[in-house]
Amino acid sequence: MSSDRPRPGDEPTAAWQSKNARGTLFIISAPSGAGKTTLVRRAIEGLPGIAESVSYTSRSPRKGEVPGLDYHYVSGEEFAAMAARGEFLECAEVHGNRYGTSLKALDRLLAGGADVILDIDTQGARQIREKSAKNKDLPEAVYIFILPPSMEALRERLENRKTDSGEQVGLRIRNARGEIMQYGLYDYVIVNDRLEEALERLKAVILARRSSVDRVNRAWVEKNFLDN
Repeated sequence: MSSDRPRPGDEPTAAWQSKNARGTLFIISAPSGAGKTTLVRRAIEGLPGIAESVSYTSRSPRKGEVPGLDYHYVSGEEFAAMAARGEFLECAEVHGNRYGTSLKALDRLLAGGADVILDIDTQGARQIREKSAKNKDLPEAVYIFILPPSMEALRERLENRKTDSGEQVGLRIRNARGEIMQYGLYDYVIVNDRLEEALERLKAVILARRSSVDRVNRAWVEKNFLDN
């Protein structure tokens, strides 16, 4: 996954875009096995000026995962201490492990103008929704939910990964039903049936947000169209 900063070589801001605008936070959730990780990575590779917030977790790294890139791995005690100090925008327990988003790291990225993808579960997304409604200083977000084409396809994907036991696959399927019930919390739903089509839909949401009026360079508009 991307580190907590925009990718090197990102394209410069277009003339019509405000250079002082904060980036947008895109919160993306999905049941395990829906293909969210692949979609997020492909979107980051295909779009300039976007980064992924790297979450903290109390679980151990899986085979092939890189500390600081996939997650920041900390002990359960350290995670609890960070939560007690209020360092997380959201934190939740998923499949017996704890995950949290550093508010300081996230704010640094957004303040620098980068759009940020936050890959979290429905518990975390709900926390941010509720906190943002009460505290206007927290970043506004666009919420996107990724669905598999069917529960049968989801089970097949989980089994084909060969990273979980049969019991664990069953647990993830049961959890998936509860997570999918929360889809109404989100602004957009993307069905990941065909990867390339789902990727284009995800990129379209991101690009549309970049064209919103609050991201426009008002001085450029006035100079080019309104000054007579």
